[in-house]
Amino acid sequence: MSKTYPDDLALETHKLRKIYPGAALAAVEALDLVVPEGAVFGFLGPNGAGKTTTIGMLLGNVRPTSGSGTILGKPIGDRNTRRLIGYLPEKFQFHEFLTATEFLDLHGRLYGLDAKTRKARIPEALERVGLAEKAKTPLKAFSKGMQQRVGLAQAVLHKPKLVILDEPTSALDPIGRRIVRELILSLKAEGVTVLLNSHLLSEVETTCDFIAIIRRGRILKQGTLAELTAQPASVVVELEGISETQLQAAGRFGAVLQRGNTLTVATDEISALVAALVAVGAQVHAVTPARLSLEDAFIRLMEDGTDSGSEVDSQDAR
Repeated sequence: MSKTYPDDLALETHKLRKIYPGAALAAVEALDLVVPEGAVFGFLGPNGAGKTTTIGMLLGNVRPTSGSGTILGKPIGDRNTRRLIGYLPEKFQFHEFLTATEFLDLHGRLYGLDAKTRKARIPEALERVGLAEKAKTPLKAFSKGMQQRVGLAQAVLHKPKLVILDEPTSALDPIGRRIVRELILSLKAEGVTVLLNSHLLSEVETTCDFIAIIRRGRILKQGTLAELTAQPASVVVELEGISETQLQAAGRFGAVLQRGNTLTVATDEISALVAALVAVGAQVHAVTPARLSLEDAFIRLMEDGTDSGSEVDSQDAR
């Protein structure tokens, strides 16, 4: 686990476990999740990894089999704390006969907001998700992406301290994804904690401060983006043709991978490597320190299978 987490936590779990009745294996097993206050936290994993079950337990909608957790300093499931949480589910079903304003007014009532507050916040929430001009439009006329955005508006309407977003960009076009990205970053600027579950790793890489990767109900790795994408030092060198002598020179510094006119060398001795290549006649065009993308790190973890978690069949995992 990361050593860079701050002391103030919005969410923390201890050995959280869920096994559904009749299931042979646990959907979530020994889950230790740490979400810093005011951070954007990416929660990643393949289908059936246990993400939805975890979110259900955090919201108090699914009872844990064992383990414990706290949200905003209170035990998970605390009714008063739930008033401080905004939530957009992946599979949402809204009242299509309502207009966007009527829909948000209904949810504002459920949040306990008075009429004056609802009147002020509804236009503001619609503006934040790019739907100000659709305030009087029935939801049945909305595309799926627009419905997803109005769902985001309801999740932030009551100005929560923690917002949980389950695949908030799954139905959105690039413009819609940018709106959501800007909303997430504005929430962070306001000190709101955001827990983001998304399969779009490029979006996670752009917005998230901390990330946890779950597989078969267990956390494989969590920490900052830099920690998750850390790898042994290596450098990519682009040359004008590559001779056997140059390969041997590079090989003295570490393992070498050749792709066309580029060499990836596992070393942090960049200056010495370049000097050695030049000394044997290499014409160096570019030198770039190598870095894993979040997608690379995610795929490596999935392929390595280094977790000790039990296998979870798709019918058992949620």
